[in-house]
Amino acid sequence: MITHPTSRVNLLFFMAVSFLSLSGFITPRNTVNDSLFEIRNTAGRQLINPDLETVRKRIVNDLLQPLVNTGKIKQLIETIQPDGNWTGINYKDTTKTGFQHSIHLENMLDLARAYKKPGGPYYKNAAVKKTVSVALDFWIAHDFICENWWWNEMGTPNYMINTLLILDTELTEKQRTEGARIASRASFTEGVGPRPGGDFVPIAGMVCKQALFLREAAMLQHAIDVMVAQVVITDRRGINPDMGFHHRLDNVTSIHTYGTSYVSSFAYWAVKLAGTQFTLPDSALKLLIDYYLDGICKATAFAIYPDPGAENRDLSRKNALHASGTEIPENLLMASDYRKEELQNIIQIRKGKHYPNLVWDKYFWHSSYFAHQRKNYFTSARMYSSRQNNVEEPYNEESLKMHHLADGSNFISRTGREYVNIFPVWDWQKIPGATIVQKPLLPSSKEIAKKGLTDFVGGVTNGEFGAAAFDFRSVHDLLTARKAWFFFDREYVCLGADIHSEEAYPVVTTLNQSLLKSKVVVKMKDGVETLMKDQHFLNNVSWVLQDSVAYVFPNPISVHLSNTAASGDWKDITHQSWAMTEPVVKKEVFSLWIDHGTKPQNSSYKYIVVPGIDSKSLNDYVSNSKVRILSNTPEIQAVQHSGLNLTQIVFYKPGSLKIQGGLQVTVEEPCILMLKTSNGRINEIAVSDPTQKLKSLEFSINALISGNGDNWHVGQDKGKKSSAIKVDLPKAGFAGNSVVMILSQ
Repeated sequence: MITHPTSRVNLLFFMAVSFLSLSGFITPRNTVNDSLFEIRNTAGRQLINPDLETVRKRIVNDLLQPLVNTGKIKQLIETIQPDGNWTGINYKDTTKTGFQHSIHLENMLDLARAYKKPGGPYYKNAAVKKTVSVALDFWIAHDFICENWWWNEMGTPNYMINTLLILDTELTEKQRTEGARIASRASFTEGVGPRPGGDFVPIAGMVCKQALFLREAAMLQHAIDVMVAQVVITDRRGINPDMGFHHRLDNVTSIHTYGTSYVSSFAYWAVKLAGTQFTLPDSALKLLIDYYLDGICKATAFAIYPDPGAENRDLSRKNALHASGTEIPENLLMASDYRKEELQNIIQIRKGKHYPNLVWDKYFWHSSYFAHQRKNYFTSARMYSSRQNNVEEPYNEESLKMHHLADGSNFISRTGREYVNIFPVWDWQKIPGATIVQKPLLPSSKEIAKKGLTDFVGGVTNGEFGAAAFDFRSVHDLLTARKAWFFFDREYVCLGADIHSEEAYPVVTTLNQSLLKSKVVVKMKDGVETLMKDQHFLNNVSWVLQDSVAYVFPNPISVHLSNTAASGDWKDITHQSWAMTEPVVKKEVFSLWIDHGTKPQNSSYKYIVVPGIDSKSLNDYVSNSKVRILSNTPEIQAVQHSGLNLTQIVFYKPGSLKIQGGLQVTVEEPCILMLKTSNGRINEIAVSDPTQKLKSLEFSINALISGNGDNWHVGQDKGKKSSAIKVDLPKAGFAGNSVVMILSQ
């Protein structure tokens, strides 16, 4: 429960401040981090700000919450050396991939917590105090600096200020001043960290803690003001207009890394500052909640598991895809009642009290990332364009094989655990959904991140259904293709056309590469067969079923399939020191791919993914399929779903396409269209410009339709029984977003 300071205490405090100000007793002073001031009385003692003390107490109480590991504390006391180091830590290696010094920092924080945790087994224990004090003195004496700026400006300062806040009056004067100096490297003015993006809000939080430790009210308010100023919509670093997140100017999605840290820090401080003079403004909180629900959660399978398709170098870290907790939505809910029911629903889902009941379709046009959620599955399409890099740089030598991660990757989740820690054993040239040249070796890790080469990359959606299209030109190989995904309810359709390569190696499209969770059943010309664990080349395949996900081929084809054990090493994909001693990883893996051959010319593929189905139901599904592939050419890729009365069309060039009931659509510019019909009449059209360059779009339909909107107009030619539609497309940061037109009946 949050304790609010009384108005009487506040009144007395501000009366005292006014008196001291008029009397000339407010003296300027340089703080550790900023040239601010503090209020002092005639005896040189700092006045107490009750609101600051309330926040300080909340923070310290929060830092004391974790349980004390008595075994670890006992070991730390017994193994500390006289000068304050622990022999198991390599203090000489300060490289980006090393820096075991973080263990020392963590040890100090654990010891401080054990010493100050009321009721704990080591509360006010003299041996613990001596151990943490000598360990802190050792760090101050050496002041270790890492080659990775993050440790110097974020990691180390965060551990340091947390330790200082807990110990407080138990610190020596040198520990207070030198510790505060080290903590002050989390700064708004110095180093690499103070830049817009994912690091700025966490840094602001660290500066807030510095202010609390120093009891500097003005410094605290300044840090809060800086934090709030970061919560804006931008087409550069920060929250994008599509509710995605970019940490760098490479325009690569950072929604599950920096973007989550950003909202986590703000939500944490929103609760800790509530009810005080430092309370965060409602406008910032509302934007954070919008970003959390419409951004982060929309890139999270069942609002629980981060989508691998929205990750980057984090995939080379253990447990990168672990289930998300409830701390962020709970903090947002405590701080605001805005979109209360949605936040409560996320919390209940993550606690296992509600079955995931989410249904939506979302395209992030600033990141070329499409996500599709149904009650029984989640899927996505990761692409890149000339407006962005393919993936982030492999900073600190992590994810050294992610060259093709965005080459049209298409991850499919039924449980959210299909890819957990699979990445050491992965074939990184068989990314799910991607079309890739099978080279003997991947290029150097220095060649991973590159700017995209094509403009036509985008998606169309009405929020429930949608389609994505990728005019793919590899940044690594002489390979091009037209790739598209059409998302419905029970299934989605994957099309590839005009696959062309000049490389001297085979090109494959991988349908999936996931953990092997069940027997693999296939239907071929001679009937249904359950495969033994092995490597397989199969002819005349109509469908493949594994882990309740079916891959259906409208025309029987030849496929490669592997359902056997694979092995690999973490150190092959990350050079972080922890990976060097990890044992060989062995996992059973399911892989399914189509081989287009060496130097294919105008090759293609088409398949339907049907999640949540068994072999008995699959034959019936195929016999009664509602899906009709209308076109899969270099010019047009289109799919019609008769059960949903939906038609989705990708026009790579101006052209025409006949759809149901004799209807024909003609477009004057490349675009993506989605039409919804009822009783043979078109009642909704969604359209987008994947190039993000057009100001308007014109197209026609050989039927009389009517309706007008703020940014679109329908003109009828009753003689020809046709209609011409002109759409003014979204501009600036909203270019690439869909325009949805609801037509009159």
